[in-house]
Amino acid sequence: MGIQDIIEGKKQWRAHMARVKALPRDYEIVYKEIQRYFFKVGPVGLADGSLLTGILDFFEEGVAAGKGVLELIGDDVAAFCDDLVKDTRTYADLYQESMVHPPRA
Repeated sequence: MGIQDIIEGKKQWRAHMARVKALPRDYEIVYKEIQRYFFKVGPVGLADGSLLTGILDFFEEGVAAGKGVLELIGDDVAAFCDDLVKDTRTYADLYQESMVHPPRA
């Protein structure tokens, strides 16, 4: 990964976060909770950005339709997140596996 890739990645992330900040406050709060949850236990492939971008697109569509954020995802943010990644290896899975089978010295 070259310096240009890093710069481009930062530009894309800033643009993404500008879209998040443009959401209504309740949507922004829930988005950041989802983001925090995924950064902690989320899918191993999270780095490609498609999951968070997809959620942001979904939220923008919800705003445009005049729906509240909890109408879209339900009352349990963690359950919504878990359902999105139910068939994907997560960092939590990797951690769990490392505890069962610790690396040999």
